[in-house]
Amino acid sequence: MIRINLLPYRETERQVRRRQFAWMAGLLSLLGVLVVWGVHAILATGIAHQDKRNRFLQAELIKLERQLTEIQAIREKNQVLLARRNVVESLQANRVQVVQVLDQIARRVPEGVYLKSFRQSKQQLYLGGYAQSHVWVSRLMRSLEASPWFESPLLIEIRAVTVNGARLNEFDLSVRLVERPDSSAQQEVIDRHAERGRNQS
Repeated sequence: MIRINLLPYRETERQVRRRQFAWMAGLLSLLGVLVVWGVHAILATGIAHQDKRNRFLQAELIKLERQLTEIQAIREKNQVLLARRNVVESLQANRVQVVQVLDQIARRVPEGVYLKSFRQSKQQLYLGGYAQSHVWVSRLMRSLEASPWFESPLLIEIRAVTVNGARLNEFDLSVRLVERPDSSAQQEVIDRHAERGRNQS
């Protein structure tokens, strides 16, 4: 027996294809949404991680800035302490030098010369006083030049004056201090002071 299908089979196939297309489109749309959501989630996670790293780095930078500030403050304190130590060492060295210079001047001034002023500017020493004659001023200059503590005496001015009815020569001269006299001269001064201390005791 022969069966004849009278239904419109082309329309049926078209509807089947439409349903398949709709399913595929829905699946693709869902897949696209999932992909977009996954990419967004990955990017959001990366951004959050980078933000966390940025906050950590900023916190570490703040710590480093504080440490650098503390180090700078410590360096400044060290500079101040070093400057104070240098001043103290300079004062101690100058104290010894002043004693030695005064001792040398007291020993080098002839009997006919009287000092009235004494001034030091760096390594230059300025002396002013009275002498019975210009010959005594020359002797003073030769005596100072013979000392290991002085060099290059220079007469600045000499003039005749009357002091308490006596005719004298008022003079001003300069002499340069030797920065490092030989050790024998230093030891000589030290030995004299030690001997003077023993005699007084």
